[in-house]
Amino acid sequence: MDYWVEPLRTGSPTMSARFLIYGANGYTGRLLVEEALRRGQRPLLGGRNAKAVEQLALATGLEARCFSLEDHRAFDAALGEVDALLLAAGPFEETSRPAVDACLRTGTHYLDITGEIDVFEAVYARDAEAKARGVTLLPGVGFDVVPSDCLAKALGEALPSATVLELAFASQGGVSPGTLRTMLRALPRGGRVRRGGRLRTCAVGEHVREIRFRDATRSGVSIPWGDVASAYRSTGITDITVYMADDGGLLRALGLLERHRTSRALSLALPRLERLLARATPGPSLEARRRGRAQLWGRASDPSGRAVEGTLTTPEGYTLTARVGVECALRVADGKAKTGALTPSMAFGARFIEQFDGCDLRVPPPATGASGETR
Repeated sequence: MDYWVEPLRTGSPTMSARFLIYGANGYTGRLLVEEALRRGQRPLLGGRNAKAVEQLALATGLEARCFSLEDHRAFDAALGEVDALLLAAGPFEETSRPAVDACLRTGTHYLDITGEIDVFEAVYARDAEAKARGVTLLPGVGFDVVPSDCLAKALGEALPSATVLELAFASQGGVSPGTLRTMLRALPRGGRVRRGGRLRTCAVGEHVREIRFRDATRSGVSIPWGDVASAYRSTGITDITVYMADDGGLLRALGLLERHRTSRALSLALPRLERLLARATPGPSLEARRRGRAQLWGRASDPSGRAVEGTLTTPEGYTLTARVGVECALRVADGKAKTGALTPSMAFGARFIEQFDGCDLRVPPPATGASGETR
């Protein structure tokens, strides 16, 4: 299989608890399977596409359970064989709710690799149910949002009085068909930020900021990234904006989108565009993932003018997703996370990301005075 992942810096204890990867035949699902096998684990494979899942099972020597999420009997039976579900089948706005329902019915821990704000919010809203059932609900155990959540948590711990949090990332590498599909579906909803503790809709690319990444200063454009939900839960910081580094054309593209995002023509074109892009975009190649890197930046500030900035460098996003996703699944399946609805940093701490090779988190002490301009 053409899925490469880097080794962990330090090995984790061998864990015997089994977990189910649902959506194992997708681009990211296959990376998760490869990583699990590399670590000596034998996850159960699941998915809707029986032919693809069974072919993967045959190639890997793993067992498969093929069923739709609406088939409660088959779903519950499969969950009865494992301690945790790792959901890799999107769009998560469609798949998360039935999967969480099944996990709560059967007392199975739930994880996913979503980056969708509304999915985070819906899962967090079930915290009391999860605690009552003794279940851990842990969405976002991939590049969305493990590294940025750890950075946000570290900034919040460095400056507990912070009321404003800004996060940004710059990433190399391509995009999988599943990620493209999710991004396209989110386009008509516009931008999202958090203000005064509440989610607010804004124009796409409305906020622009100069961002001091570790290697260079770049312009960043606001995007509706999952941390608008997860970082609020992790830190309690009430004003949150997330940016993506602009490669020179992003702001123009977002401006064009903003002018047309509510048009009927765009809504009619999106399904066709989804299908075309899915066929044309197989996902980043092995070599692209080997070469790719990601950089993250964050800044927390308080009303007195105190601020702290931090940076984080990581491997390419899909490579990191495979590694952190499997590690989170093993820990949760082994009962090493509290019950209830959690973020990655709530489950494993702000420094969790540092255990993975190629991840370097730096958060210095707070300083007085503002830096950077937002417009």
